[in-house]
Amino acid sequence: MLPQQTDDRAPIRVLLADDHPVVRRGLAALLATLPGIQVVAQAGNGEEALREVALNRPDIVVMDLRMPTMDGVEATRRIVRDYPATAVLVLTMFHEDTLVAEALRAGARGYLLKVAEQDEIERAIRAVAAGDAIFSSAVAGRVLGRITVDRAAPALPQLSPRERQVLDLIAAGATNTSIAHRLGVTQKTVRNHISAIFLKLGVASRGEAIVMARDAGLGRHA
Repeated sequence: MLPQQTDDRAPIRVLLADDHPVVRRGLAALLATLPGIQVVAQAGNGEEALREVALNRPDIVVMDLRMPTMDGVEATRRIVRDYPATAVLVLTMFHEDTLVAEALRAGARGYLLKVAEQDEIERAIRAVAAGDAIFSSAVAGRVLGRITVDRAAPALPQLSPRERQVLDLIAAGATNTSIAHRLGVTQKTVRNHISAIFLKLGVASRGEAIVMARDAGLGRHA
């Protein structure tokens, strides 16, 4: 059984971004059947997605990658940069490994195949809303392998200034609570940054991130 939100919790607010209206309507109808999840807006391209994020401040953007005007990768990059409290969950096809890898480097918190079952979509949305990263097992190995191959350059320069700041504090031993207090952000925002850091560095744990950070000279301040 999937965990369900209790009635006293705010719903997970979702924006759907896909250039196919039928796909958007189908996803909206599916999500409408799930307790504690609310579709607050829809967008047909990346520019519309950015506008709707600014207006509605959703918790999650479910993002198609191939869209006109502005694609999902660039939209993801801008959302992660400008609205760090909003997480991006990519919907992808089997053959889009390169685009998915680019979206993950841009800060997407995970991805699902467009043919995913309802339970998998629900699980992904709830996990990302809780601050976790999520991957479709069907393509995880290929995509993560591509990120590793593409990461010939040092990984730390791929971090945004804020992500580097968060990693610096982690490497110095700070907790999520203390990082949130120091940076003046919510703990959810801190968790979002940490998930993005893990994805960009190709690590799976806080310990691995700390080792990589200290090797790069971070975390050595008092």
